[in-house]
Amino acid sequence: MDLLWPGALLLIGLIPLLIAAYIVVLRRRRRFAVRYSSLSLVREALPQHSRWRRHVPVAFFLVALFSLVIALSRPVTVVAVPAGQVTVMLAIDVSRSMCATDIAPNRLLAAEAAAVSFIQRQGPYTQIGLVAFAGFAELIQPPTSDQEVLQDAVESLLTGRRTAIGSGVLEALDAIAEIDPNVAPSETGATSDVKLTPVPRGAYAPHIIVVLTDGVSNAGPLPLEAAQQAADRGIRVYTIGFGTAENESLPACRPGREPFDGGGRYGGGGPYGGGQSGGGQFGGGGFRRGIDEETLKQVANLTGGEYYSAESADELHEVFQGLPTHLITRHETTEVSVAFAALGALLAALAIMLSLLWQPLP
Repeated sequence: MDLLWPGALLLIGLIPLLIAAYIVVLRRRRRFAVRYSSLSLVREALPQHSRWRRHVPVAFFLVALFSLVIALSRPVTVVAVPAGQVTVMLAIDVSRSMCATDIAPNRLLAAEAAAVSFIQRQGPYTQIGLVAFAGFAELIQPPTSDQEVLQDAVESLLTGRRTAIGSGVLEALDAIAEIDPNVAPSETGATSDVKLTPVPRGAYAPHIIVVLTDGVSNAGPLPLEAAQQAADRGIRVYTIGFGTAENESLPACRPGREPFDGGGRYGGGGPYGGGQSGGGQFGGGGFRRGIDEETLKQVANLTGGEYYSAESADELHEVFQGLPTHLITRHETTEVSVAFAALGALLAALAIMLSLLWQPLP
């Protein structure tokens, strides 16, 4: 359970003050009590329950006040319901290191084969989109359930220099925002000053981002900053570290196609192949070997996703098979202030009734 107005909980501090005031009133009444010659006569005259009956209405009233303060803080609860349609954004690293042949025929072709196999296993209610990232990120294919279009998009990828994992996450996030009005676009450029209210903890949209990379982010926004934006919107990010330590051989990833070196696009064709430009701003430098598993794990944990490691084509196929697309649910946030307000009103009425019943006014 989360609170929309947590500042209202400061009013709970009134309860100890009321208890202290009640104790002071009781002591003052004792000071002005009438003196009797025999205390045993007073005890015999009083009912057996008179002592605790005096305090029960006050206790009910204090609990009622506590419940009303909780209601004022606007508690919400998250309810998971099945999603009619889900979106999976594949963000695939196309940096030069993906040409390494430690995984036959090379990392990029093995990743493409696993992605195509994943696409072919999905049902008609699963939309899949494709983002490619190297020095910058590009939307290759917006979310669609057309498997032929998706397969062509996956098999048209070209490579570039450097690795911008954060850019890949944000580009995928923006693609989801285009099809779901409940998901705000990423905070970049002109929208960086827009104040976004994060979703309650545990509330997730029926969309996920799958990031596949074999390296370390060395361009674009920081991956954790991008992950925080995804978490604020309820988008889970599943990360895959792909490759081995043996990545010395870097021939062309595709026979007959030169690697992309900036200034154009990562997609080999199609209506969305040239959606981004300006790749030259991240050009040069080569690539860094090794997988930043710690950052990938933090990205997944921050967003509610999971990190996977794959060191072979078979392991990558297993990772794609294990992605929780069939378990994706839509999380709805329901305010439960009414329940606490009703409980508080009921206890307050009970306190007044018991007070009049057990200690009637003269």
